[in-house]
Amino acid sequence: MVKRILQLLGLVFGGMLGSQAGIGAGGSLPAGMGYSALAGSYGSMGYYLGLGVGAFCGLLLATALAGQAQRLLGEGARRAAELPAADLLAGAAGLTCGLVLSALLYPSVSRLPESAAMIAPALLTLGLGYVGLTVGLRKKEELTAGLTALLQPKAAPEPEKVEPVNFEEHKIMDTSVIIDGRIADICKTGFIEGTLVIPEFVLEELQHIADSSDLLKRNRGRRGLDILNKIQKELDVKVLIYEGDFEDVSEVDSKLVKLAKLLRGKVLTNDFNLNKVCELQGVSVLNINDLANAVKPVVLPGEEIVVQIIKDGKEHGQGVAYLDDGTMIVVEGGRDYIGMTMEVLVTSVLQTSAGRMIFAKPKLLEKAL
Repeated sequence: MVKRILQLLGLVFGGMLGSQAGIGAGGSLPAGMGYSALAGSYGSMGYYLGLGVGAFCGLLLATALAGQAQRLLGEGARRAAELPAADLLAGAAGLTCGLVLSALLYPSVSRLPESAAMIAPALLTLGLGYVGLTVGLRKKEELTAGLTALLQPKAAPEPEKVEPVNFEEHKIMDTSVIIDGRIADICKTGFIEGTLVIPEFVLEELQHIADSSDLLKRNRGRRGLDILNKIQKELDVKVLIYEGDFEDVSEVDSKLVKLAKLLRGKVLTNDFNLNKVCELQGVSVLNINDLANAVKPVVLPGEEIVVQIIKDGKEHGQGVAYLDDGTMIVVEGGRDYIGMTMEVLVTSVLQTSAGRMIFAKPKLLEKAL
């Protein structure tokens, strides 16, 4: 099939060249002096003669070269197939650019003298095509990257992944909240999240209290140890015993503040003074008393409650009573009713981190007035 195509091309191009040569030969005879008719007749005969001779010669030449040309084309196709796709694309892009540039320069080359104008376009096309092919192959990596970036759809930028930072996930318990014991009930309800941290220096202080010669302190220390055992063994909560210590600090409260800063945690306490120190140091605090006061029933001024006056207050004429949750009620003029159960009228409520205080006066006095 390739051989027949080459023969056809040789026949066509040979005929074209032969016809042009025949016309040139006929046109070289003098047209004047009675030779015009002869020149025209010879020109017509030269055209057809040249066409036939050229076509025949082109066919013979194409037939002779067909085998070699077929082998060259086959070898070129084989080598092209072995090339990577990136090389083929880069070479094709460079060759196309070279041919386009030669086409743009063709009008300027066609204005050259007739002898140069016949050869210059072919040389220009071959030269620029070869230069474009060479440059494309050498710049294949850059061309491939640019083409890939051009064809690839732009994906929306992925949001930056922010690693979760577990700030204040550690709850550091002090001695007072362990002895208090309410932390075990709070953990049992599931309101405490994260890890409960029990510093070793707190355990040492608790052990010293449990070994005290004072009966009350000894009982409080042993209660604290029992609470820790209950939290660690019975409750579904993470417990961490921190074995580190701060040798340069002697006070336990100061060590708790340093540990809270180190672990980025919160201090669990019901110590009012430690609460204030932590606030000054910028450490978060979970005060058990604040939680207890938050869940107490709300008592508003003007409400009537029934209490038992059990002792006298600090000021003259005051009596002191307590609600079932331990809230202290200061009754103005209640000293005369110690030991009695009576209705009182709430006048004001004072809320602090140390607890809640209710001020009231006997309802009997209200009726008398």
